[in-house]
Amino acid sequence: MIQRIQTIYLIIVVLIMGALYIWFPVVMGEDGTVIIERNEPLVFGLILASIALAILSILNFKKRQLQFVLNRFNIISNFVLLGVFVYRSLTLSGETLVSEKGIGVLLPIISIVFLVLANKAIKRDEDLVKSVDRLR
Repeated sequence: MIQRIQTIYLIIVVLIMGALYIWFPVVMGEDGTVIIERNEPLVFGLILASIALAILSILNFKKRQLQFVLNRFNIISNFVLLGVFVYRSLTLSGETLVSEKGIGVLLPIISIVFLVLANKAIKRDEDLVKSVDRLR
């Protein structure tokens, strides 16, 4: 399980999304209203869903097709989270009090890259198993 490269990629995804939740900045407008907060139900749910899907995918290492599908759902949830971040940052009027709002947008992109790498490694494993079965 741990010796497969896709497991390492998925562990990195779990760490990135955990870091996103822990170090997520609270973006406030000029008038003091909270624009984006990590305890907001939509943001919290999408981050938790991404972590849960990655862990579930790691635990299903024997079922490569299910692992592939779970990673696809995780990519979709990360794109939705990225869309929420971009939408909220584009609807801001003026400058915000927190200048590091870009780091929250960057972490789901990095997570998507590692999920795509994990899916490529799963596909390689699946092709290898199919080629061995063909030789029998």
